[in-house]
Amino acid sequence: MSDRHPMTGNEMSGSEPGGLERHQYDVVVVGAGGAGLRAAIAAHDAGARTAIVCKSLLGKAHTVMAEGGIAAAMGNRWPEDNWEVHFRDTMRGGKMLNNWRMAQLHAQEAPERVMELEDWGALFDRTEDGLISQRDFGGHKYARLAHVGDRTGLEMIRTLQQRAVALGIDVFMECTVTELLKDGSGSIAGAFAYWRETGRFVVFEAPSVVLATGGIGKSFKVTSNSWEYTGDGHALALRAGASLINMEFVQFHPTGMVWPPSVKGLLVTESVRGDGGILKNSDGKRFMFDYIPEFFKAETADTIEEADRWYDDKKNNRRPPELLPRDEVARAINSEIKAGRGSPHGGIFLDIASRRTPDYIRKRLPSMYHQFKELADVDITQEPMEIGPTCHYVMGGIEVDPDTELAAVPGLYAVGECSGGMHGSNRLGGNSLSDLLVFGRRAGEAAAARADSMGQSRPTVRDDDVRAAQASALAPFDVEGDENPYAIQHDLQQSMNDLVGIIRTRGELEQSLQEIEKLKERAKRMTVEGHRQYNPGWHLAIDLRNMLLVSECIAKAALAREESRGGHTRDDFPQTDHEVWGTKNLVCNVDATGAGIDLSEKPLPVMPDELKKYFD
Repeated sequence: MSDRHPMTGNEMSGSEPGGLERHQYDVVVVGAGGAGLRAAIAAHDAGARTAIVCKSLLGKAHTVMAEGGIAAAMGNRWPEDNWEVHFRDTMRGGKMLNNWRMAQLHAQEAPERVMELEDWGALFDRTEDGLISQRDFGGHKYARLAHVGDRTGLEMIRTLQQRAVALGIDVFMECTVTELLKDGSGSIAGAFAYWRETGRFVVFEAPSVVLATGGIGKSFKVTSNSWEYTGDGHALALRAGASLINMEFVQFHPTGMVWPPSVKGLLVTESVRGDGGILKNSDGKRFMFDYIPEFFKAETADTIEEADRWYDDKKNNRRPPELLPRDEVARAINSEIKAGRGSPHGGIFLDIASRRTPDYIRKRLPSMYHQFKELADVDITQEPMEIGPTCHYVMGGIEVDPDTELAAVPGLYAVGECSGGMHGSNRLGGNSLSDLLVFGRRAGEAAAARADSMGQSRPTVRDDDVRAAQASALAPFDVEGDENPYAIQHDLQQSMNDLVGIIRTRGELEQSLQEIEKLKERAKRMTVEGHRQYNPGWHLAIDLRNMLLVSECIAKAALAREESRGGHTRDDFPQTDHEVWGTKNLVCNVDATGAGIDLSEKPLPVMPDELKKYFD
């Protein structure tokens, strides 16, 4: 075993000849966002020797960008709120394609997980009675997002990180996992990784691996996602033999910055609309009233007067149309822009300045105030913001057991954005942070239990698999090709943006798959120069294999689903087909060649009668 310090990565002694480093654990968690940290804490508390391996620095996970709050039916603002209403809202937001059991567990356990965070030192905004404050968000019937201004994700990461460090959990920072390792029986035996700083390889031997690697947004040109989101967990699981579900459903957050170009896509939190912000087109019209779908007519305000009354006293449950689910709002914005009623820089206007006092805005939305002031020279207390849809979240992910988060590969667990099923075809704002907490805990406990049950008879890492993983990682140095990884990434992002974006058609989706095949061929000729130390081109070359595989899943599933539902809109199939498509998931697996994707259909789990009553 190596003496490299897991927190710093500083090498001391003990590495094997050739620079290969080995570590042994009960549970290895890949990813240090909210899901990974919560899983690691749960595994440690269950008695497992646990490690966290993260691509970036500890504390820099994309979870810090989750600004609005944690959805949990605590009833602090509305005593009428309960898990049943939260469950119903989540299922309806996902257009009933959610795994009902995951949605149920999430709604039932979220309040306890929030209180747990507070016990560990998280600071929340308070109500007048001193309870944890809860704000309104799209798709939620009641104000139920526990929040800290608009910096809730940052507070979550701070709290969980502090907890993990205090417990003494080993953390391997700036270390990227490139392959999952299995034994002869097909069970997880560990993971293969490399230090981003030095390029040297690491083998983690463990009978349980939890994937918590986040999303796929860097496959798109305009995204709110950080640089780490290259579909690593999705692709690792696929190559190991697991399946992905719901990959056609990509959420385009309605509000991302559109100007200046250097920050295009940067998230503008839904809290702006939750605290009173309204959407206007270039004519000054509050256009969302024109886009209220029949599904939400009974709960959404029909007039400006009704909507404003709701903001003023919150006693009228007919909510403003700006607080419709994200997919509905994003499509409405996209329609206004395409109709020529957009802002000067190709977005629309989000106005809170005319609705709230400057002091209120600075207190409730401090990050947004500073973000626009510093990056766009816009004072949001005085003028509207220019915003537009941005690739934000993938509802699809690794298919898991709803109670344990176990994937199809024994010993492999997935949680957070890289897992699938919980959100169906569209995620409600705020549900991501409670998802991380609820299922992070469940995955960590299940992973620890598996390791404990195995005793000393654990899966063994095979030397041939380690050598193959090394050769695969180093391949870009050996290819005498003419392709640059940055050029391939640019073309992939442009293709996904143009052909697999917010509005899709058969012709464009077929073209996207042709483009992806061409990019896969180009990737075979991809070469990098220099050494393994400090080589971002090499890092990208490794990431591109994952991005291309996951992009193919998205495009193939989007082509197959001939309807519009949630985050998937087909211009040639604009209706939602409940009879044909409302009863099944699309499942992606690696094909026999290992280089392509097979698509199949799988029946949706049947909801029990005692839960169906909430939708009568």
